[in-house]
Amino acid sequence: MAAASTRSLRSGDWVEVRTPAEIRATLDEHGALDGLPFMPEMLQYCGRRFRVYKSAHKTCDTIERYVIRRMDSAVHLEGLRCDGGAHGGCQAACLIFWKEAWLKRVDGGARETAPADVDPAVRAWLGRGTRGQTANEPEVRYRCQATEMLTATREVRRRDRWDPRFYVRDLTSGNVRVRDFVRYGAIAMVNAFLLRWRGRRYPNLCGGATGPTPTSTLGLCPGETVTIRPRAAILGTVNGQLKNRGLSFDVEMVPYCGRDVRVLGRIERIVDDKTGRLIDLPNPCLILDGVTCSGNHSSSRMFCPRSIYPYWREIWLERRDPQPADGAGRAS
Repeated sequence: MAAASTRSLRSGDWVEVRTPAEIRATLDEHGALDGLPFMPEMLQYCGRRFRVYKSAHKTCDTIERYVIRRMDSAVHLEGLRCDGGAHGGCQAACLIFWKEAWLKRVDGGARETAPADVDPAVRAWLGRGTRGQTANEPEVRYRCQATEMLTATREVRRRDRWDPRFYVRDLTSGNVRVRDFVRYGAIAMVNAFLLRWRGRRYPNLCGGATGPTPTSTLGLCPGETVTIRPRAAILGTVNGQLKNRGLSFDVEMVPYCGRDVRVLGRIERIVDDKTGRLIDLPNPCLILDGVTCSGNHSSSRMFCPRSIYPYWREIWLERRDPQPADGAGRAS
C-alpha cells in the first residue's frame, strides 16, 4: 500500500477514501488494522473525497478510566459520523476513525464522485465482524471502533500527561490554535494547583438536588431551536454525583450553557462501549447540533479530538420560541 504518502495528515488536508478492495488488503482476519475495525458504515464513503477534520493521534478512553490514549496513523474526516446501520441502529453518532492506510492524499478540494462499487462478499464479511458474541452466548454483542478502543490505542503514562511536549503535536497537526493552546494550558495549570491545595477545580460543579432528581418533558423534535439553561439552573436538577436520573452533567457541557442551539436528534438506543450490548435508554435524551466534548476542561483529556456528543435532558433546555396556546398571542 502507498501508506507512506499519507503519513502525518494534518487538519485541513484533502484525502480520498481508498476502494473497498484496497482497504480489505490492509485488514486482518477480524476486519481491523492495528486493532481498529473498518466498519460496514464506512463503505459508503469509499472513492469519495473529504477534508481532514483533525488528527486522531490521541483519543479518550470511554471504557475504563476516561483518560487520554495514543493512536497511530489515524485521522477524523469532516462530518463523517457512524449512522449505526450495521450496529442495531445505534444512535450515538460517533465520529469515525480513519487509518491513514485507508486514505490517499489528493490535491485540490472536493469534487463530485460516485461511491465506489462494493463487492457483496466484502460487505458481508465486514458485517460478520460487527458481532462479538461467542457460540455459548446467544445475546448479540456488537463490535465497533468504540468497543475496541483499548485494543486500538496505547496507554499514556500519568507523568507524560503532564509533560507539555505531549501536547506539541496538537499544535503541529493543526488540531488546536495557538490561542486555545495557551488558554486551556493555563487553565490546566490552575486546576493542577487547585486540586493539590484546595481539593477542587475550575469550573467547580456541585449538584443541588436531593432525593429523586426532577424531570421535564418538552416533546422537543430534531430541528427545533432551544436555549441551554444557565449552569446554576442545571446544577439544581442533578444530585451530588452530578446526575439526573442516571445521566451525568459533565464539565465539558458547561461552556454551552446559555447558548441557543438546534436539536440534532433524540437518543433512545446505543451500543454500550464497555459491553457491546445494544441498550434502550430508559429515559431518552437529546444531542445538539455543534455541541461536542472538547476535553479542554476535563482532567486528563485535554485537546481530545473525538468530539463526542454529550447527552442532554429536556429539563436542561428551554424552547427558544414556545408555541402559543390556541388563540393566545394571535392578532384579532
